Amino acid sequence: MSNAYKMMKAVTFPAIGKYEYTERPEPQIKGAKDVKIKVLGASICGTDVAILAEPQRVPGVPGIILGHECVGEVVEAGPEVRALRVGDHVILDNNLPCGVCPACLSGNANLCTDMRSMGVHIDGVFAQYAVAPETQMVRISKDLPLDQSIFAEPVNCVMGAVKKLKVMPGDTVLVLGGGPIGLYFTTLLRKCGAGKVLVSEMSGFRAKYAIGQGADRVINPAGEDLQGQVLAETDGRGADIVVDAVGCLLPDAIRCVKAGGSILLFGQNAAATQTVCQNDITARGITIYGNFIGNNTLQNVANLLNTHAADFTKMITHRLPLSRFGEGLEAMRRGQALEVILDPFAD
Repeated sequence: MSNAYKMMKAVTFPAIGKYEYTERPEPQIKGAKDVKIKVLGASICGTDVAILAEPQRVPGVPGIILGHECVGEVVEAGPEVRALRVGDHVILDNNLPCGVCPACLSGNANLCTDMRSMGVHIDGVFAQYAVAPETQMVRISKDLPLDQSIFAEPVNCVMGAVKKLKVMPGDTVLVLGGGPIGLYFTTLLRKCGAGKVLVSEMSGFRAKYAIGQGADRVINPAGEDLQGQVLAETDGRGADIVVDAVGCLLPDAIRCVKAGGSILLFGQNAAATQTVCQNDITARGITIYGNFIGNNTLQNVANLLNTHAADFTKMITHRLPLSRFGEGLEAMRRGQALEVILDPFAD
């Protein structure tokens, strides 16, 4: 049988609100700089949950293979691939910029106006094999366990945001939201030198993991005065940096940040609106950053993981074969999972 007709297992997106564990032809290298990988492990993201929501919260394209978080092993490389060899282990940035729009040409490829994202617009990695350009991959150590490398893609997105913040040793940071993204911020900001990390989170399940990832305290805004508690923790000044990892908490961020402090907006919720008083920002000299995914930070992520400088393995809550994707999806939907690892080759 020709290699072009070999079949593989995959999780696809046949229609709005639907997924299917099925077979698809193995992808083939088409471009001279393409790389084919064997997917060693993949993980479910909140974006996958949003694509499969009804109505959709992220506009995925029906018919594609889902998934964008993975670790792979190179099994074939195009003739112009330079940095990677068969057998290398790699992490992947699933967002493919066009390279020629004004954003790309100005060094802001993460804001590309013609971005194609694997697992959203084109075939992704919830499969046994995937193909992507060499430019989207970075080699990692073969000795690095999957349990550590599997976090690369979401950490890359958070790394792009942390890169914008000028964290000073001893800073007090408040992270609004203790889901997976909030926990990545908690870990990285601590590693960047934050002296005190506070997390605002209502879920007791997530609160335990926040402490495990380096939070000094978790404040439950449903039962506690968030602003009052932050002021008490900072001698009345407010947090030096506030991160909104949810996507609709700017008013809380403004109330809790110190005069002259910084706010980082990361979480996305296009359906949410908030009312703020602009003068609260202006008169207090607050700096607000917005960030979308990572921008030239994947090598930083590889360095972080290769040196074991941060440990996210405690966030793994589920390990499932790809065929049981639905179980992991439901756990994510119920807020009972953080990191769900899928094995495409397990029975």
